[in-house]
Amino acid sequence: MNEAFYQPLRDVDPDVYQAIQNEIRRQSGGLEMIASENFASEAVLEAMGSVFTNKYAEGYPGRRYYGGCEYVDVVESLAIERARQLFGAEHVNVQPYSGSQANMAVYIAMLQPGDTIMGMNLSHGGHLTHGHPLNFSGKYFNVVAYGVDRETETIDYHQMAELAHQHKPKMIVCGASAYPRIIDFDRIAEIAHEVGAVVMADIAHIAGLVAAGLHPSPIPSCEFVTTTTHKTLRGPRAGMIMCKQEFAREIDRAVFPCVQGGPHVHIMAAKAVCFKEAMRPEFKEYQAQIVKNAKVLAEELARAGFRIVSGGTDNHLLLVDVYAKGITGKEAEKALDAAGITVNKNTIPFDTNPPLVASGIRIGTPALTTRGMKEPEMRLIAGMIAEVLDQIGSEEVQKSVRQRVEELSARFPLYGHRLGAPATS
Repeated sequence: MNEAFYQPLRDVDPDVYQAIQNEIRRQSGGLEMIASENFASEAVLEAMGSVFTNKYAEGYPGRRYYGGCEYVDVVESLAIERARQLFGAEHVNVQPYSGSQANMAVYIAMLQPGDTIMGMNLSHGGHLTHGHPLNFSGKYFNVVAYGVDRETETIDYHQMAELAHQHKPKMIVCGASAYPRIIDFDRIAEIAHEVGAVVMADIAHIAGLVAAGLHPSPIPSCEFVTTTTHKTLRGPRAGMIMCKQEFAREIDRAVFPCVQGGPHVHIMAAKAVCFKEAMRPEFKEYQAQIVKNAKVLAEELARAGFRIVSGGTDNHLLLVDVYAKGITGKEAEKALDAAGITVNKNTIPFDTNPPLVASGIRIGTPALTTRGMKEPEMRLIAGMIAEVLDQIGSEEVQKSVRQRVEELSARFPLYGHRLGAPATS
């Protein structure tokens, strides 16, 4: 075999190697506060980088279209059984490449093009795959959007019920990508079942909280539950479907061969590792700290004069209305990024600005909590965020805050030398 086959990445492709090293430094030396991001453990990273990436394994355990799948069956079966135990699910499919494809598979299993579904308005905190007109979900189905109450900025269940009785959807989709409050899955299921609809609960953001018992579970009342595995679950970037046993056959066929071909075996192995980590007592403690950190962050930012959408948070994220101070979300994201604090601009309910400008920023605590940061650090970080945004155009302030961010980050090492790069540049 060619000797280059055994050479390390830094020799084979210095450009890619350097980009990876720079990204390690960026993640280690800054504050990752995007609510959908987290840091996978080194064990999860090791599984993702394993030789399972070489293997094709179309089909399911014990029913493959390729030979040599005996160890594939081991890791996929481990992932399935661990997920079932973790969430109390009747049936689990761990093959979806992403949360979007998990949602697509559920739609394909249960709906026909043109059927009516109800999903949460994206600008109120929903997700693209819940019926946005530019997404496949909005292109292939008739979508009726529900949202939040203008005063409370929480889900308007009364409106949802009225819309359901008026439009008679075949499916109600719930879950969110930017909603800071508890979701009443039982109530949504009750509304859906009154009109003969099924429910798909997308818990991509809150799956870790659900697994830890810190957010009500949709498993008992909803026919389908989808999730990603890389947000609060802290696993590999991928998806998963859980459902009632009566729908198992339709779901499995929708995933393969309808939506996907061969599964990513190395990612399923990493999911198995992730689920095992989530079964440990310390994982529940970690999830509890995520929520504590988010609450303190919201309280401190409110104390600094920022309006917090819905008045606070019950989960891992908060939405800050920066436009109330005359700043767009785009401007806030750019200024904080220059200070080493990574957030994302985000629409807020009834936003008057377009999505690429937005009136708010979305802030999450899972990644910082993974590093070991707690309430004292959240108070410091809230102060730094306020300092940057209150003096939005000051490069001097951004530089000063960035130095403090690097000093804080150095106290909570991430990967660092073990992955080949120092904690800070």
